[in-house]
Amino acid sequence: MELTLKKTTAKKLYPEAPKWFQNVLTETFGEDCFKKREFTDIKTFADACEEVGITEEEFNYKFAALGLDLDTINYEKLKIVVKAINQGWTLDWDNTNQQKWWPYFKLSSGFGFSDSGCTYGHTNTSVGSRLCFESEAKSNYAAKQFIDLYEQFLTIKK
Repeated sequence: MELTLKKTTAKKLYPEAPKWFQNVLTETFGEDCFKKREFTDIKTFADACEEVGITEEEFNYKFAALGLDLDTINYEKLKIVVKAINQGWTLDWDNTNQQKWWPYFKLSSGFGFSDSGCTYGHTNTSVGSRLCFESEAKSNYAAKQFIDLYEQFLTIKK
């Protein structure tokens, strides 16, 4: 009997696996597969999917038949991008000492990234409370790198 393991599954198993199994996974998939990426290495939606342990094809399959609007699909994509860029950091609305960063955009004269904001004790849902980042650098990077997704989420195209 032979066991077949997908790369995405191996990446999910690796952090909690015993050392001997981590060695097997490394021998099978290579060291690069399990190296921690910098958030700036996440350049595409496919990269973000890989970082959170799914494939873009799996994402598309999950949402293809639901008949959702483009802005809803892009909101789901942005949740994956945020999760990938935050690399394990999660926001805690009960922690008023935790900074929560979000990008904001200019919509009046065309769509463009404007700046990032931060709060400790309250939320601003201008881009959705799930779309917060751990740092201003991560917020700025996501806004610039994934500006097309933000535009498709925040604007209505005819």
